[in-house]
Amino acid sequence: EGGAHLMMKQGVLKGDSAPEAIFGLHVFPYPVGTIGYKAEGIMAASDALNIVVKGSQTHGSMPWKGNDPIAASAQVVSALQQVVSRHTDISTAPAVVTVGSINGGNRGNIIPEQVAMTGTIRTFDSDMQDKIHADVKRVATLVAEGLGATAEVDIQRGYPVTYNDPALTAQMVPVFDSLTTGGKPLVVKPVMGAEDFSYFANEIPGFFFFLGVAPDGKPESAPNHSPYFTVNDKAMKVGIESLSSLALKWLHDAQAAN
Repeated sequence: EGGAHLMMKQGVLKGDSAPEAIFGLHVFPYPVGTIGYKAEGIMAASDALNIVVKGSQTHGSMPWKGNDPIAASAQVVSALQQVVSRHTDISTAPAVVTVGSINGGNRGNIIPEQVAMTGTIRTFDSDMQDKIHADVKRVATLVAEGLGATAEVDIQRGYPVTYNDPALTAQMVPVFDSLTTGGKPLVVKPVMGAEDFSYFANEIPGFFFFLGVAPDGKPESAPNHSPYFTVNDKAMKVGIESLSSLALKWLHDAQAAN
């Protein structure tokens, strides 16, 4: 346990000195001097997916004497791809269901007892989030049962949607005009990554944006979390000026309003 969720439990936004607005940034592989933002939902909610498919162990040369959880798991993974592509209205908001790991067995000639899978679910709408959770559980369970196995599905809700307060966003965006290349920040599409800044922005007005840090001469640089991701130190100046200017702008406007 850590990060913003623990800070919230410890009362970081409470008390006499509680903040009234919050700003944050994340590096992104845009060219240095580019700032990306979006009003309302800018980063997705992130939920952890765990599935255990159970069969019965047998020798690999006699699969009919057991029940193969590896074969069943393969069908479960394939079927889960249809939860979003065929059963989710992505015209209203994007969504992703990904199986990121699958582990089962330890020898080529033995069908194992079970297979464990982990993955992630990303959404921007709470009703869609609930529906996808229900669909994932239903599909995994019934596909496994149809092949004589069982599936235990556990979904843990993680970070909520990172939401940029529309009024605060409109108020603050002009700050970037003098800091960005070309004089205007970039309005971006929703990003399926997640961010624990969301816990803060659920409690007080928040504004989160992306800071370009791509190496010089590499407009198509590697994405975040890639082993080839590289940060351009020239971006530090833009980042510091951006956060400082946002704070000063908000304080100035708040004082003027009073």
